[in-house]
Order: sequence, then C-alpha cells, then structure tokens
Amino acid sequence: MTGNSKIAIYGALAANLAIAVVKFIAASFTGSSAMVSEGIHSTVDSGNSLLLLLGIKRSQKPADETHPFGHGKEIYFWTLIVAILVFSLGGGMSVYEGITHLQHPAELKDPFWNYIVLFASIGFEGTSLIYAIRQFNKNSGKRGFWKELSLSKDPGLFAVIYEESAAIIGLLIALLGVFLGHYYNNPFFDALASMLIGAVLIVVAIIMVRESKGLLVGESANSTIVKGIYDLVSNDKRVKTLYFPLTMHLAPDEILLALDVEFQSDMTVDNLFITIKELEDEIKEKFPTVKKIYIEAKNFGGQDRPWIIDTMD
Repeated sequence: MTGNSKIAIYGALAANLAIAVVKFIAASFTGSSAMVSEGIHSTVDSGNSLLLLLGIKRSQKPADETHPFGHGKEIYFWTLIVAILVFSLGGGMSVYEGITHLQHPAELKDPFWNYIVLFASIGFEGTSLIYAIRQFNKNSGKRGFWKELSLSKDPGLFAVIYEESAAIIGLLIALLGVFLGHYYNNPFFDALASMLIGAVLIVVAIIMVRESKGLLVGESANSTIVKGIYDLVSNDKRVKTLYFPLTMHLAPDEILLALDVEFQSDMTVDNLFITIKELEDEIKEKFPTVKKIYIEAKNFGGQDRPWIIDTMD
C-alpha cells in the first residue's frame, strides 16, 4: 500500500468529519431531507475512511504459518465492507429518508444555511477529490483516467475517488433539490433529491463491490506487467518455450508470479539454477511489485522440475 493512498484517505476523513457535523446542524435549522441525507452520507464516508485505514494497517502484517503469503488481501476485504456500508447505510438510509419526507412532508424553512453548507462542502469535497486524483495519476498508465481507475489494484485510492465523486454528485443534487423546493414551495423536490442521492450511492457501492470482489478472489496483474514479464523471459536465449505467465495480486503492491518454462535441453543443473536466479533478478528489477516468484522448469532431464524462488522482502 502506497503512502499516497494513506494521505488521500486522511484528507478525505478530515473533510468528511467536518462536513458531516455542519450538515446535520444545518439540517436541524432548515428541516431539509436532502441535507439530512448529505449528513448521513458524510458520516458513512468518515467511517469508511477509518475502515480503509484499518485495512491498510492489517494488510501490512508479516507472513506467518497460517498466512504464508502475508495478509495483503485484508485491504480488499475491508474495501468490500466499505462498499456494503455505502450501499446499506448511505444509499438505503437516504432513500428511506426521502420516502419518509414524501409521506410526512416537513415545512420548509429559510434555506440560507443550506446553501452556505452545500457550497462549502462542494469546495472541501472537490479539493479532496482533486488531491486523490493527483495521487492516483502519479502511478497510472496511458489508457485514460476511467479505464485506469477500473483496472486499479489500490482500493485506498480508487475507493476515495469513487466516494468523493459520489459526494460531489450528491451535493449538486441536494443543491438543486433545495433550490427547487423553495422556488416552488414544494417539499417534494427536497424528498426527491434525497432519494436520488441514495440512488447515486447505491450505484457507486455496486461498482466498489465489483472492484473489491475481483481483487479479493485473486485478480491478475495488469496486462502491461504480464506482457512485460513474458517478453523479458521469452527473449532469453536459454529459454526454449514460455507458457503464459500466471499472476495474482496479494496486495496493491505485491504480486505473486508463476512461470512454466521449457529451457534448452543441453543445460546442466547448475546452469539451470543460475539461469532461474538471473531471470528472477531481472524480473524483480524491472517489476518491483513482483515479490514472490515460482518457476517450474519443464521437460528438463526427462521430467518436470519445479524451482521456487522466494523474493519476499
């Protein structure tokens, strides 16, 4: 897990805690359903940031007998929990709040403080989002922002970006709901805004569930790394045949690599070991996120011989 992820999460946590308090205070004065939903949203986001930080800390525990590949996937588990909370607490409660206000409309009060809080929140959330995007772009490729985000293996960054994007959209919806509600003197618009905010959160939660589920069950490294490893090994003159590299993310910055390699048949055992070690060093130097390598030598000396190269730091 990169330091950029932690910084982005801390920034989002500070912004959401402050904003949540202000939103609930404004809601108590104005009676706005949309403002209550926004307060719930910011509170859930604050809790989610704490869970992501917990996941980062637990993922950094060293390997042991019961977890020989380490605890890196802890961060993916807690990202899944965050997505569930966004869906149930954020989305579900916002929709419920909107339905309740439709059934029992509250008298609309002076919206002045709603506007102050919403515009201030847009500023804070926007700043947090821009910072998270900048941190993300430092290590992203050239396939376009949204494509890179969907392929990201670092939930500490993509979760913050998804949540902050949902926050900006929710604030704009709340702003429109408050304005239309007072312009037409109709609480329906305020309640509708609350339900739309809930719908946005539910959509974002589903996206996060999909992303974290793929990483949790064992997602491969991105195609650039896989192709780079294939080209590096297959271009070695001592390699006769290389089968497709198998990779799996154990953590955002920790990849497990398995290679099936058929070496030249005239190699001695000593040369084979030296070759494997040199290939391992080259892979590690070019792709530092590959932490553990398993190479199986095919058809050597009349039988397959597996060689395990442990590169865990």
